[in-house]
Parts: sequence; C-alpha cells; structure tokens
Amino acid sequence: MLKPPGSLGKLEDLATRYAVVRGAPSAADDPRIALVIFAADHGVVAEGVSAYPREITRAMVSCIARGVAAVSVLARSHGVPVSIVDVGVVGEEVASDEAIAGVTLTTSRVRAGTRNLRFEAAMTTAEVERAMAIGSDQARRARARHGATILALGEVGIGNTTAAAALVCALTGLAPEVVVGRGTGITEEMLATKTQVVADAVRRIPKDAAPLEVLAHVGGLELAAMVGYVVAAAEARCLVVLDGFLAQAAALVATRYCPDVANALVASHRSAERGSALVLEALGLEPLFDLGMRLGEGTGAVLAASLVRDAVRLEREMGTLAMVGPS
Repeated sequence: MLKPPGSLGKLEDLATRYAVVRGAPSAADDPRIALVIFAADHGVVAEGVSAYPREITRAMVSCIARGVAAVSVLARSHGVPVSIVDVGVVGEEVASDEAIAGVTLTTSRVRAGTRNLRFEAAMTTAEVERAMAIGSDQARRARARHGATILALGEVGIGNTTAAAALVCALTGLAPEVVVGRGTGITEEMLATKTQVVADAVRRIPKDAAPLEVLAHVGGLELAAMVGYVVAAAEARCLVVLDGFLAQAAALVATRYCPDVANALVASHRSAERGSALVLEALGLEPLFDLGMRLGEGTGAVLAASLVRDAVRLEREMGTLAMVGPS
C-alpha cells in the first residue's frame, strides 16, 4: 500500500478485525452500516434513581424519529440508516408516520415497561425471550434491508443505567459502589439511593443464576433486545459496534450467554458513566475513543462505525507502492 507499514495505526487493526469477522479479505465487500436503537421503560424509576421522568423515553423516541435528536444528526451526517424499536415504552405509541426519511420506527412492545427490579424480577423468562427474539429479528432485517456488514446499536430508556449497573455487578461480582454512576446527572443523595437500589436488586439474584436469569432479574426490555441483536449479528458474521455503558452491559450478558460473540465486538468509546471502564475491562475491549460522552442513543456507535468503514475502505481503495515505480 502507498504508506509506510503500520503508519495508519489502529485503522489497520480495524480493517483486519473486520476481515476476520467477515471471514474474507476486506476488499471482498464494501462495508455498510446500520444502526438499531431499542427503547423501553423501567419500573425502578419509581425509586427516584433518575433526574428525568419516564415520559422522556417516549419523547426521545419521537425526537429520534423526527430527526432532531443527537443520534439523528450524526446518523444523517454519516449516511447511516436508523431503526428505532419500541420494545417496552410506557404510554401512547409514537406514530410511524412521524419518522423522517432514513428512519424506520417499529413498535414491538413486550410489555409497558419492566417491573421494579429492587423488589422483584424485572421480567419473566418468557418476556426476556420475546425481547431477545425482537432484537435478533432486527439484526437480520438490518442485514437484509441495508446489506449491512457493520451493525451498530444504541438505546433509549429512562432508568436503564440502574439496570445496566445491576447486570454488571451481578455478572462480575463488583460492588455497586464502584459501578453505579450518575446516569442522567443525579444528585449525591440520589446516587446514594441508586447505589442502594442496585445492591438490594443484586442481593435477590441466586448465586448460581445463568446469564439470562440475571437478565430477567435486573435487566430491561431494551437490554434484552440488545442481547438478541448482538448474538444474531455475530452469527451473521457482522462486526458489532457497541455504544456506551448500556450497550456494553448488554454485550457482557451476550458474551456470558454465547462466548463466541466476543470475537465480533468493537467498543466505540469509554463512556463517562462510572461503570463503563469496568465493563470494558470485563469484555477485554479497548475503546476507540474517549470524549467524555454519556448520552447513549447510539451516538458513539455511529461515530465509531463510520471510522471502521473508513478503515476498511482505505484498505480496499488505496494504491500500492508499485504505482510509484521502483523504490
């Protein structure tokens, strides 16, 4: 190639990673990206763990569909098609005709929000399986509809950093005090409450619980859908680009459920949410960047997926040293 060996640094590693996951040289296909965002509400919001009410979840689904949310702007800028899937939002459904061109809005509600994970299982096993099946189906649709080989994911759900923190604590054995973060920007008093809520929730989980049992106890419907999405994307030999803390927590469940999934994962960024660095360590992933982001929605995943696409296209389209004559 027209460059000194190794001069493109981690971009070269990304192109190699893509080729390994796809099972063919990078030049074999032109990488295409699709982003799927899963949305759901959480019963644990009743415990005062979020700075915002649960009604914001539905409002954000509408904003993403109408193209005015942060992830909408980034996806449009990078030419990434977006699918938003309501798997458990509380309230009236957002009308599909609100979605602008380039955005697909689907309502596939398993139930209207989870139960309060502090006191009881957030979901039944059947609800987890239904949400995972929706996620799997969305991965297959993204592959078929857009020819996507790079599948990015994001989420929307007020209260979901509490669920994610509980999942990470339960699966790694880490203490809530080192995992639980401020989420939407809560006060010190609310952080103490949130930490206690996670501790109470994790305490309920049997020590020998399987990964999907843990997910049922303290997860969320959008998190379960993300687990199904990650597993199906990896099975389809697509590169899976994770967003921040929520996607990372879902990926942790997915790797504990299906270890081979780990080979297909790329971490976009180290979220400013406290538990992100810890779950990335548990996953054995080095994030591509650290910009202090903690918005979610798939914002980091869009930026990182576009970087991966550029890395692969460099390898596909750059000339070789032979073009400049003898050295």
